[in-house]
Amino acid sequence: MAIISDDEGLEKRIKKNPIVKSETIEYDNTFESSIRPKDFDSYIGQTSLKETLKIILEAAKKRNKPLDHMLFYGPPGLGKTTIAGVIASQMGVEIKITSAPALERPRDIIGILMSLKGGEILFIDEIHRLNKVAEEILYPAMEDFTLDMTTGKTQTAKTLRIPLPKFTLIGATTKAGELSSPLRDRFGMIHRLEFYTIDELAQVVQRTAKILEIDITEEGAKAIAKRSRGTPRIANRLVKRVSDFAIVKYDGKINSEVANESLDILKIDEFGLDNTDRALLNLIIEKYDGGPVGVETIAAALSEDVRTIEDVCEPYLLQAGLLQRTPRGRKVSPEGYRHLGKNIPSLQTRLFDTED
Repeated sequence: MAIISDDEGLEKRIKKNPIVKSETIEYDNTFESSIRPKDFDSYIGQTSLKETLKIILEAAKKRNKPLDHMLFYGPPGLGKTTIAGVIASQMGVEIKITSAPALERPRDIIGILMSLKGGEILFIDEIHRLNKVAEEILYPAMEDFTLDMTTGKTQTAKTLRIPLPKFTLIGATTKAGELSSPLRDRFGMIHRLEFYTIDELAQVVQRTAKILEIDITEEGAKAIAKRSRGTPRIANRLVKRVSDFAIVKYDGKINSEVANESLDILKIDEFGLDNTDRALLNLIIEKYDGGPVGVETIAAALSEDVRTIEDVCEPYLLQAGLLQRTPRGRKVSPEGYRHLGKNIPSLQTRLFDTED
């Protein structure tokens, strides 16, 4: 399928300089970069995914061919970007990282595609937010490794088919359902990343503490892990915050007592809920009789964005069994009532017992 370009000078520029530079801004987070694992041995958790990837990578090396395109989805903070970096490291190739909202104009995605070398990996975060033009440019690039464009206007229009080196696209998204079927079907591997167990998160905490030269006990690591909402990104952030408290208020060493007291001060409870999470549950209970209530109403009442509620708060509350999603809206589960120390009304109990 040809992609229309309003830039009449594009053909001349391509012939003169085959690499059109992208204006995509790449960021470098020093803290994140320093603790990201570089191989499967140091990547903790997601065991089934790692075992599958090891086989796929080994097969690709024996065939001497690039990897199939891959799509990773799941809640934020579970390591989608990290696993893409590990794959690139294990394959011995470069990885170019960008995000879908940064690819606003056709020349952004065209520039990146034309700058790729054979076997390289292109990682697009939040790929479900790609605009339609960028998505259509990707179709022939993913399937046939070509770039289809039409330059000029009306009678002077010319169709160009530019070959691209064989590359691997790795997409990451928190909302796999929002991807169009044509794009989703072009991925050779689709995998959901799961929340981490407490033991896995404790290993993440200990590894991060070792890298940052933070003195922590096994009990201290487990205490932080219990309040990390099953998410490595949150665990890594809490390690730094608890370390601050340990240095200023204690002797600098993190044990279970220091971790629990520090997290209590930060208003993060034993379930990992923060003020926003508790405010959401309390709102549904106190203002809407426990629910059901629509997410737009919840967002408006909390002065939060709907996407924040759906992408940040809800996934873990649903996973922990504190919140239920029904066709009529959200409602607090009996476990949610118990966690907040509230009595379950008799009517609410009946509704939970009889409603799917």
